[in-house]
Amino acid sequence: MGCCWSKKSRRKSPDKEPALSDIEEDVTNNITATSTEDNATAISTNNTEEAPKQYSWDKRPKVDPKDFMLTGLKDVTVGRLPGKLNGQQFVIQDCENCNIYVFDHSATITIDDCVNCRIMLGPVKGSVFFRDCKDIKCVVACQQFRTRDCKKMDTFLCCATQPIIESSTGMKFACYQYYYPDLAFHFKDAGLSIFNNNWSNIHDFTPVSGETNWSLLSEEAAVLDYVPVPDSESEFKSIRILAEASRSIVPLTRGGRRKGSDESCLFVFFAGDYTTANARKLIDEASTKNFVLVQTKEVSMRPDDVLRVFGDSAEGLLDYVAKGAVVALELNGDGVVAACRTIANEVFSGCKVFVSENKDSASRDVDNFFNFADMQMGL
Repeated sequence: MGCCWSKKSRRKSPDKEPALSDIEEDVTNNITATSTEDNATAISTNNTEEAPKQYSWDKRPKVDPKDFMLTGLKDVTVGRLPGKLNGQQFVIQDCENCNIYVFDHSATITIDDCVNCRIMLGPVKGSVFFRDCKDIKCVVACQQFRTRDCKKMDTFLCCATQPIIESSTGMKFACYQYYYPDLAFHFKDAGLSIFNNNWSNIHDFTPVSGETNWSLLSEEAAVLDYVPVPDSESEFKSIRILAEASRSIVPLTRGGRRKGSDESCLFVFFAGDYTTANARKLIDEASTKNFVLVQTKEVSMRPDDVLRVFGDSAEGLLDYVAKGAVVALELNGDGVVAACRTIANEVFSGCKVFVSENKDSASRDVDNFFNFADMQMGL
């Protein structure tokens, strides 16, 4: 198996992310298609005078591959400011003892052969893939998270699907906690929901009997102790960064950690103009009462899904699922069901919501909904 994982063969692996040359080709192909359509329109609408012939490469903006990669750097603070990537692919490789900040959304990001780096990645529409990296501390929001042949990584993660580690050891995870002014827009541009976060549901593709390759960071772990704010001399000094749980774009969830109480409650918001804001308000209300947010999901439902998930309570809900995705939260703590029902009546009386009726039915409600949501998302 040694030759299969050598660097030479790894670089030719079929699951490796596109090379930088492919990035430039994708960008220029898109520009070519757009320019060709513009030229055809210009020629067809000019019947009296022949317009100068133009070619796609006449309008093609120059693409510098260096804009889409960081490579061979040491002991520096580098990255990209908002608007520099705009959804393109990005490559980070062969960096040592660097602070790397990507304050923009991107398509995919690969990080290869990096050592002792602190990395913050803005929302990634596709995959983030770490390979042959060591002693990394990072903040990542993405659709898919993967590592291979990595050692000692501490990751504050928001991942829409199940994170996967392979041939990796010393991996530790915590819930994503981060804020900068453009982050909410970048989540939207990347097509990511702040409520779909499987940060603690790790799949180890290469488990070793009797050994644990991954674990969860302490609940007290503070993201800025791992990935500090950029220093005052860097180009990122003007970007306002907050990492308190109350200010994080992504809600802080307990994930796979042991619940503090045997009582949970399912609270579901149906689509409306202020669904996200209402969900955040509920989290704030619950926090003041010392209840814990275990997990959240945003998912679309069909009428038959409603009947299957909500059972006898489905009456009156069928019309609402056609309006858009629902946002569901599991809250945990002694007395949480009664408290949530009071909050629903006093704070959200003008919204369509579902709240577990009692402690006995709440556990079934939670299982029914989140099992359905996991199946919908392909976990």
